[in-house]
Amino acid sequence: MTIRKIATIGHPVLRKVANELTREELALPETQRFIDDLVETMFDANGAGLAANQLFEPVQICAICIKDNPRYPYKPNYPLTVLVNPELTPTSDETFVNFEGCLSVPNLRGEVQRFATIKVHAWDRHGNDLDFDVRGLTAGTFQHEVDHLLGKLFVDGVKDTRTLCTWLDFERYFQAEFVARAKGIVAKYGS
Repeated sequence: MTIRKIATIGHPVLRKVANELTREELALPETQRFIDDLVETMFDANGAGLAANQLFEPVQICAICIKDNPRYPYKPNYPLTVLVNPELTPTSDETFVNFEGCLSVPNLRGEVQRFATIKVHAWDRHGNDLDFDVRGLTAGTFQHEVDHLLGKLFVDGVKDTRTLCTWLDFERYFQAEFVARAKGIVAKYGS
């Protein structure tokens, strides 16, 4: 496994809609090695998720894993999940405001509206069908990563640019309030 460089805002690869994969392409040894690198890079960077185009590969693959994450200590743990060709569908109109950051947008955070409950349809890394529901903060993480595959960054969803701040200022001025709000989301949705 190799830890790869992460593309940052301004690089054109982050604005491309990623290409869908066939099961044959997914089964290729180089694709499976890439998935290993994606996961290893995500863990190394303390990300809650990472999408393929963040590693300069515009294909429909992303990974999500939250395990006692130091960047997001308020997020509930979620097991490693690799999504291929994912499609997300909101299962209600209910939303919440999430304070997001991104490995491709270093040292910046901002508030983004996210659906509170979603249905996930995708393949796993071996081409098996996945169909499951995700709720709460975890649903926000899934939406963030799938947005990458659609050529979108979290900053595109920030409606009030006055919420944009550095990580340090988030910690100083906004973290306590957001953590209280996040705990309420977790209590309501269980994740």
